[in-house]
Amino acid sequence: MNKPLAGALLVLGLLGASTAPAVAAAGPDTASRATATASQVDARAVDFAGTVALSNCSGSVVRMPASEPDDPALVLSNGHCIESGFPAAGEVIVDQPSSRSFSLLNSAGSRVATLRASKIAYATMTDTDVSLYQLTSTYQQIQSRYGIKALELGAVHPVQGTAIKVVSGYWKRIYSCNIDGFAYRLKEGEWTWKDSVRYTSSCNTIGGTSGSPVVDSATGKVVAVNNTGNEDGQRCTDNNPCEVDENGTVTVRHGINYGQETYGIVPCAGLDNKIDLGRPGCVLPRP
Repeated sequence: MNKPLAGALLVLGLLGASTAPAVAAAGPDTASRATATASQVDARAVDFAGTVALSNCSGSVVRMPASEPDDPALVLSNGHCIESGFPAAGEVIVDQPSSRSFSLLNSAGSRVATLRASKIAYATMTDTDVSLYQLTSTYQQIQSRYGIKALELGAVHPVQGTAIKVVSGYWKRIYSCNIDGFAYRLKEGEWTWKDSVRYTSSCNTIGGTSGSPVVDSATGKVVAVNNTGNEDGQRCTDNNPCEVDENGTVTVRHGINYGQETYGIVPCAGLDNKIDLGRPGCVLPRP
């Protein structure tokens, strides 16, 4: 996984047991790779407005297509980015109190506010790698105070070949590439994710980009959340996910990175943005 930055020591301590998706990795070349050049960053069509920086990951303020201005706002990131550490395979967290803070960025990538969570509305690393924090602020309050609109989650399955941007609030860096295809199953250590988005090679995301929104360049809607990549060419190990097809055939793609689709979150949000796993069409894993 793109290991969380502040959690790098924790990750090292856990490796013997099993660990490791896309949080900020503190490898020997992290600093040089993290310095974005003008050619690497493209903020013209998609910018940083609405993205957030966590202590160890990236994220974004997101809304559902039917969200109301007075609904409590949500922050989307990865399950492996939550403050309590990586959820175990099969673990699902709902309505867990949290006071975590997030640095809200404007279009230029400057911090304009600190937002605070009231709870982890949902988090898991089973079938997908996602966390949703409910904030103490509404969408209307964020927009009126800071001029920032939430990013909208797309409600349909993403399409192969789509031009995308992976927008990291942690590094204030935007990666541009296309959806190369989809992994039927993506396996990394003890975790398995379903129908993952595979990027073309130019989205060479690094540690700290975990939780970044993957934005459709044409529509501006979020189609996935960035979470991992194969760093060393190993097979199905921590930091080295492998693809497994319907027949059980394993494929390793060294240097290729992945995200988890987010359209499946939309049916699970009910009145006041509450995540209700019993809603029709909601297939997110349950506790």
